Amino acid sequence: MNHFDQESIVYGVIRHIPATSDLTARIERRTNWAAVQNLPAGVDDDWSLICREMFAMPGDHVLSGTYQTQIIHFAASYRAVEYEWEAWLRQFESLLKSMFWVSATVHLETELSGKHTFNWQSEHGHKPSDAELRMSCEWEREAGFAI
Repeated sequence: MNHFDQESIVYGVIRHIPATSDLTARIERRTNWAAVQNLPAGVDDDWSLICREMFAMPGDHVLSGTYQTQIIHFAASYRAVEYEWEAWLRQFESLLKSMFWVSATVHLETELSGKHTFNWQSEHGHKPSDAELRMSCEWEREAGFAI
């Protein structure tokens, strides 16, 4: 089995707590929706590692899943994406830079190198900009021993 037979699973969530004004909150949520819609469609671009089909978000209304926090969730399965992980992170951070958010979490599950969790936090809330993003990573590996 070569490394291209290995499956990697990526999933996570972007959280945004909008401004207190209803109008501003609606504008911020729609900005985030537009950022996801601007991603390439998976069938249109065979190089992009992130595509709009892997993202989902509830509607604006309380009854459609947005009480206070806007939750944008995403998931995809790849063939050995860890070999292109730096490119995946660059594409994801490019998306984050175009959005309003307070935190983002990405889980990467790989067959060879275990589970990784990547976190981005913005204490005062990130607004669309090219400002540098700070990410932390935790690594969990399940190891079995035979005695």
